[in-house]
Formats: sequence, C-alpha cells, structure tokens
Amino acid sequence: MITHFRDVAPNSDLLEMVVWRVPQPVPPCEHDFKYSLVYVANGTRVIGYDNERGKGDHVHFAGEESAYAFISVDQLVEDFIAEVERWKREH
Repeated sequence: MITHFRDVAPNSDLLEMVVWRVPQPVPPCEHDFKYSLVYVANGTRVIGYDNERGKGDHVHFAGEESAYAFISVDQLVEDFIAEVERWKREH
C-alpha cells in the first residue's frame, strides 16, 4: 500500500484515500496502481475516483460517471482534493 488516509469531519462527512501499487496493471489501465478515493457528505458518495477492473480510471461526481486521465499518484490526489474543495464551496 502506498497511502491510506481517512478523515471524518465533525459533521460526519468522510474523506478517504487508498492507493496500492499492484504487480500488474488493473485492466484496462496501463499503470501499476489500484486506487479508491471517496468523499461522502450526508451519507452519500458525492465524489469518487477509482480504477475498477473492466472500467479503468474514472470519476464519480454527484451521481455521474466519467473517464479520468491518470497521470500520477500525486496528480490523482491533487485532482481529488481540488474536486472536494470545489464541492464544499458550492454546497
């Protein structure tokens, strides 16, 4: 495991990031990382980044799913935190 971070805010919102290095890419990804980053507000996942087998790198945002262009673990975390901060400002 490369990183595991979990934070529960006083209002019960949850932010969790888990990244593993894997011996082989998770198809159809070409990088050697498996990851799951999630932000849950009011008991509902509002933001999620993951690379599920068969789906590849993708983002869940407010019920919608779209492809994600994985560049690096650092960029992944930066993109995720930026989306969480944006969502907090807007809600």
